[in-house]
Amino acid sequence: MKKILVTGASGQLGSELFVLSTSYPEFEWIFADRTKVTLDDLELLKNQLNKIKPDIIFNCGAYTAVDKAETEKELAFTINHLSVELIAKYTFENNIKLIHISTDYVFDGSSSSALNEEAKTKPINVYGESKLAGELSCLKENPNSIIIRTSWVYSKFGNNFVKTMQRLMQERDEINVVNDQIGSPTYAADLAKAMIDVLRSSNWVPGIYNYSNEGEISWYEFALSIKEFGGYNCKIGGIKSSSYPTPAKRPNFSLLDKKKIKETYKLQIPDYKKSLKNMFI
Repeated sequence: MKKILVTGASGQLGSELFVLSTSYPEFEWIFADRTKVTLDDLELLKNQLNKIKPDIIFNCGAYTAVDKAETEKELAFTINHLSVELIAKYTFENNIKLIHISTDYVFDGSSSSALNEEAKTKPINVYGESKLAGELSCLKENPNSIIIRTSWVYSKFGNNFVKTMQRLMQERDEINVVNDQIGSPTYAADLAKAMIDVLRSSNWVPGIYNYSNEGEISWYEFALSIKEFGGYNCKIGGIKSSSYPTPAKRPNFSLLDKKKIKETYKLQIPDYKKSLKNMFI
């Protein structure tokens, strides 16, 4: 029985993989939070991997505090770059399959059309820089690995935009949401299923892939959909990003082109509204 190690087990994606794992008893699943797999202590991480001896690694663990990363650069790079480098090297040396999760924040947001895997990367914040460094190390140390870039991840688990909006719409009569950042949300449950489908496919094609739900929307439009499915009465206004400054800049446009993963792995990717509705059920 093949052993799958899932890092970042307590995060959104790790939690959704845990839910799905019971449907795939052909694998032995090991869900490791930061107490079992320590991404910020590289020596300890190496020992932990040697002890677990996985056949497959789903590397979902990451430093994701985008604004905090601006002042915690060393920690962000240790987790998002150096630990990925170590994991990639370990998986290559031991002939282990690796699926590593990355982000749309590797782009600067200046595009006006959907970004494919060959699009020029140019991060505009520390988090994006650290994730791009992780991608480059991953491909260098393990050319057989698969990297999946995703965007605007949400789930019923963890902290995310959907849960924040649900709370605010119940607490307030009126809220404002930025309307000039364009992309597409990703329901973590859909991404988790896609990862398993890629793994179980007879067609392992290394490289970078994009994955998000279908649709091209702003955060404001996403909030309107959350209001619709939640049945909230809160009034929602659209504002410019400049009216809501954050320590870390966000890309204004990061819509991902999913053609490559759909064609390579014959994946059916749901529309964002369909997936959002599923989360509310």
